Amino acid sequence: MQNAQPTQTVDAAKQEAFIGKVLSDTSAALTTTLASIGDRLGLFKDLAAHGPSTSTEVSARTGTNERYVREWLGGMAAAGYLNYDPGSGLFTLPVEHAAALAQEGGPFFFGGSYQMFRAMNVVMDQVIQSFQHGGGVPQSAYPDEFWDGLERFSAGWFENLLLQQWIPAMPDVQAKLERGATVADVGCGRGRALVKLAQAFPKSRYVGFDLFPPTIEQATRNAVTAEVEDRVRFEARDAARGLPDQFDVITTFDVVHDAVDPVGLLRRIHAGLKDEGIYICLDTNCSDRLEQNIGPLGAIFHGVSVMYCMTTSLANGGAGLGTLGFHERRVNEMCQEAGFRFVRRVPLENPFNNLYEIRP
Repeated sequence: MQNAQPTQTVDAAKQEAFIGKVLSDTSAALTTTLASIGDRLGLFKDLAAHGPSTSTEVSARTGTNERYVREWLGGMAAAGYLNYDPGSGLFTLPVEHAAALAQEGGPFFFGGSYQMFRAMNVVMDQVIQSFQHGGGVPQSAYPDEFWDGLERFSAGWFENLLLQQWIPAMPDVQAKLERGATVADVGCGRGRALVKLAQAFPKSRYVGFDLFPPTIEQATRNAVTAEVEDRVRFEARDAARGLPDQFDVITTFDVVHDAVDPVGLLRRIHAGLKDEGIYICLDTNCSDRLEQNIGPLGAIFHGVSVMYCMTTSLANGGAGLGTLGFHERRVNEMCQEAGFRFVRRVPLENPFNNLYEIRP
């Protein structure tokens, strides 16, 4: 006779609390959807610029339909993103909320994330098929909107942290750039990091590599717009197959955990450094222990991993490290395997990323 399963006693208070959490999370998902609409239509920026407003005023200024704007404003007020005065019918974006919702390129701006998450929904059916059959979703399946959002998201790093915190925290790197160094950015995307470096350190020369041709085309246009095309160029190249030269400084910004062959990529970077060269690696701030990643940020990292980082690697038969797969212990292990002799985690406080200074 089969043993009977033990009867489990339901803790009503815990059940109620969890149902409340699910309700809150479901509300947050729809709130993020509404916030994404507000970002795309410039509604938050309009409120930040003009102060307390009615739905009619916001509609008129932004060229949008008043009935939709009224419902959107109501949802944002219900979620606590906006304040509402029932006496005057005015909606206000609190000044403390503007950094997250209306300050494009600022250190706390979420607009790029909203745009990326919206675009990820386009590939959801393909991700589900990958759950069922293995494999993954290739980068080419993602719409342009995803890459636009990624550029806006990473702009916060390069506009507010790269020159202000990261480079000064690595004096040897800064000295090389000031004297005039050759710099390669592997997985350069649309080139924003190299453009900022070229503006700050004009004696150096820069090249960006990315295996996704559309980003290279946009990066080249960005360099021209910034008037640094005399010292910055971009090339469509799979750096995991080798670099065309040796460099004084090589950078990767949130790239290695996405790689098809992360150790192979690190080996190519090692081979591409001069003897006294320095490899700068920015990657996710996470633990190798799941229990230490529990919380809102860890949940976001896992979601992004399923919807982009892990699946794009697996689409090419890769390692599929995922967003949380290149933690500090693995950074040290893989870099040692690739031939590097020294890895230093730069002492910075950043909830999203760790920065490493690595030498051959």
